[in-house]
Amino acid sequence: MVSPDAFEVGRGLAVTPGAVVRRTEIAELIQYAPATPRVHQFPLVIVPPVINKFYITDLAPGRSMIEYLVSQGHQVFAISWRNPDARHRDWGLDAYGQAVVDALNAARSICGATKASICALCSGGIVSSMVAAHLGDTGGLEQLASLYLGVTVLDHVQEGTVAALADERTAALAVAASRARGYLDGRALAEVFAWLRPNDLIWNYWVNNYLQGRNPPPFDILYWNADTTRMPAALHRDFINIALTSALAKPDAVTMLGSPVDLARVDVDSYLVAGIADHLCPWQSCYRSTQLLGGDVRFVLSTSGHIASMINPPDNPKARFQVAPGEPPGDAPAPGSAADGHSARAANPPDPRDWLRVAETVPGSWWPHYSSWLAARSGGQKSRPRKLGAVGFEPMEPAPGLYVLDR
Repeated sequence: MVSPDAFEVGRGLAVTPGAVVRRTEIAELIQYAPATPRVHQFPLVIVPPVINKFYITDLAPGRSMIEYLVSQGHQVFAISWRNPDARHRDWGLDAYGQAVVDALNAARSICGATKASICALCSGGIVSSMVAAHLGDTGGLEQLASLYLGVTVLDHVQEGTVAALADERTAALAVAASRARGYLDGRALAEVFAWLRPNDLIWNYWVNNYLQGRNPPPFDILYWNADTTRMPAALHRDFINIALTSALAKPDAVTMLGSPVDLARVDVDSYLVAGIADHLCPWQSCYRSTQLLGGDVRFVLSTSGHIASMINPPDNPKARFQVAPGEPPGDAPAPGSAADGHSARAANPPDPRDWLRVAETVPGSWWPHYSSWLAARSGGQKSRPRKLGAVGFEPMEPAPGLYVLDR
């Protein structure tokens, strides 16, 4: 889809200034340098997908979500997962969940904050939602300021193209294969996803590259998409078990770090984004999370598909998104909040078709909308820190760190 030398991570991609401030066997934590004289009190921790690298949130300048949020005064941290191999076969949901908990604690400690927010994408959103439920069960939810879930499916009702390709026997064979190897190869998973849209993602390139002898154009999203990572066998098994049983839609059907997961206990404000043309995580499936999460849920339907819906810079003239009718600006209380005084489900009816039927289209990118919403939940402002890190979290390599370079 794109030449392997079309881009270089750290040069052209993932260039927002920052430094690694914590490194464990499973992940690095990157803190980004403030770009404004004053910053919001509560930091934001980005939890990327576990099957791809984190720099989907830090693409080229002007197309980087991290760059944009930093420019709006947010204190941004990002987890960069290690590319696992057979040695890490036993890393499951608990291992990744603990890494998220540790990242939140580190960010709060570095910023001297009582709370931190999560911004999680796709499979990272599954892990983060379970962590939030764990915090709710253990009395730690007051440390979570807000929860963002991008193109994340929590209720895995068996429907759509992906479900048609999977059953218990197929799943058992897949789990056995990854257990034997110790990991699931990210390239194999990318091929499966590509065959869900063969005209766009297979035959288009076969004609252009092979029949016509042309070089594919350089495109940062496709370069990131090809820069796959492996998934530990235990995590692959855990994800499949959750998907086959739709365990997250059932209170206490699965655990995270010893806590039974009940998403209704996640009583914090949430901001959900889905893509209207997403073939991997259909927007209707993402919408069902509005019925699972406690607290006030803002649902936003973006244009484009699974990845392009996330890369939505404000200068995109084609950008637009849909929200519930009469929904206030990003920094105002959502309909159904305590401040609003209405039913908590007023803006999010159970049937996504009912939501879409009355949804209003807003011109422009959802990035400023989310930034404003996040700012209202980030504890006010203070002077920017003079340096990155803190005692016990001294800066190491500059961003984007070392783990993102692992192949």
